[in-house]
Amino acid sequence: MPSAQSTVTISRPVGEVFAFLADGENNRLWRPAVREIHREGGAPGVGSIFRQQVSGPMGKAIPADYRITEFDPDRLITFEVIAGPARPRGRFLLEGAGEGTRVTFSLEAELSGAKRLMKGMVQKTMDSEVATLANLKRVMEGAS
Repeated sequence: MPSAQSTVTISRPVGEVFAFLADGENNRLWRPAVREIHREGGAPGVGSIFRQQVSGPMGKAIPADYRITEFDPDRLITFEVIAGPARPRGRFLLEGAGEGTRVTFSLEAELSGAKRLMKGMVQKTMDSEVATLANLKRVMEGAS
């Protein structure tokens, strides 16, 4: 099963980092593959759906909509991708780290049937995706 994980410490309060991550529309600011994204409905929480298009193979836009499955303010956001060829589950775990916030971003995907043939590509994409956590740190620390 492909999986990937990355951790960074951001020099911002936990509540600020959580609020930024909870609003998936901010993904465009730190995840380069996101072409467009919008939230359906009200405030983010369990059941919220974010409709997004991401850059796929050969620059083609592919859907990668996701639904929030757990939402524990200032601590945890989990989600499942509900559209697109690979449908990983992910989580953001936040912990206080002095005056900052340690964020761990992890992804995992179960591939069955013919999708197992995509394991290498899915792994590479997930590795790249969690590596964008460094962009989150840069964006959050650049914000005032």
